[in-house]
Amino acid sequence: MQTIGILGAGIMGNGIAQVSAIAGYNVLLYDIEQKFIDRGLTEMEKSLSRMVKKEKLLETDVPKIMGKIKASLDLKDFKDCDLIIEAIPEIISLKKETFAKLDIICKKDCIIASNTSAISITDLASSVSAERQTKFIGLHFFNPVPMMKLVEVIKGEVTSEDTLNTSIEYCKIIQKETVVINDLPGFATTRLAVIILNEAVFMLQDGLGSVEEIDKSIKLGLAHPMGPLTLGDLIGLDTALHILDYLRDEFGPKFQACPLLRKMVRAGKLGRKSGEGFYKY
Repeated sequence: MQTIGILGAGIMGNGIAQVSAIAGYNVLLYDIEQKFIDRGLTEMEKSLSRMVKKEKLLETDVPKIMGKIKASLDLKDFKDCDLIIEAIPEIISLKKETFAKLDIICKKDCIIASNTSAISITDLASSVSAERQTKFIGLHFFNPVPMMKLVEVIKGEVTSEDTLNTSIEYCKIIQKETVVINDLPGFATTRLAVIILNEAVFMLQDGLGSVEEIDKSIKLGLAHPMGPLTLGDLIGLDTALHILDYLRDEFGPKFQACPLLRKMVRAGKLGRKSGEGFYKY
């Protein structure tokens, strides 16, 4: 593979673009508006500068890496990509509509992957042709992508072994560890992460303790790298709510979102990306 297409220049998409470019791939980065692409490229430059300061890169490497990344506002530009990774919002209808368009545009041996953190890969693959479904897979990266080592590789019902092996090889080249997961909504990590987050919000709603006290209890008492409410702000509370609602429909009431979480999303308190969630930024 030589060219990687990334759909979505947000925090996940620009991170995947960055690690792909560092590994030497040509990267095509897509979003629906130029301002989103500009913001993503700016975030990449900041991230690469931090890597230079930590002596993980040479300063002369930065323009070479950024030069590997081209931007596009037109899906038709993805016709020659070898692998496309989707990192757009967790809205099933939006994802399926995008995949259906790509199925027509892309060359027949192109692999299409979704970075979804929860949605069934088999369900998403139903939006493309039967032949393409064998080349459809889940590649679930973690935030922040340049730092987090894991990628969950999720096999759809008809994902081929060749697609699986090629996807794992790509992950190795970008220096990520992989786990191969069978296709159940929420996969391994997200099912647990949103349960912990949701229960922490219930604890806050019930007056068990402050945001800081709940986070500190989990961070120090259970040796988590960050508290669940901090993690929620990082993920985006709207994203967490989308996932909880989806998993509730799939698995039942144990994933019923806390009313306080829904109230915060309605108020526009989404976490880091809006400037305020459980904390202010």
